[in-house]
Amino acid sequence: MTMPTIQPSATGITVISQSAHVQGLQDQGGPARPLSQPPCAFSGVDIDLAGAGNSNTGLWECTPGRFERQLPNAEVMHILSGRCSFTPTGGEPLVIRAGDTLFFPAHTTGVWHIEETLRKVFVVLALPA
Repeated sequence: MTMPTIQPSATGITVISQSAHVQGLQDQGGPARPLSQPPCAFSGVDIDLAGAGNSNTGLWECTPGRFERQLPNAEVMHILSGRCSFTPTGGEPLVIRAGDTLFFPAHTTGVWHIEETLRKVFVVLALPA
């Protein structure tokens, strides 16, 4: 069995093998607006992607709990593991689980309810100038 790794190459391509299981994610604090105690804990790894401008990419993980999404940016994410729901402001809860891909428009707000530690690959798009 191959051990999960994060391997940047000389060509600028980064391969995260077994990304649902890779260890060694960095502590990234917690939510700015937690709705549960203890608050969720964030960890992850940011990937520097040449040509992506001010967009952010990486791997992110969150422990169980609830918090408000306040990110003004559009975001694309693919859920690698875990289970949660997201209730958009003024909307109905969306049930989300491993294997799902989401496209959040800019200024999407609402409440995350992480039921089982969630891991995702993400691209947070830079806000237009």
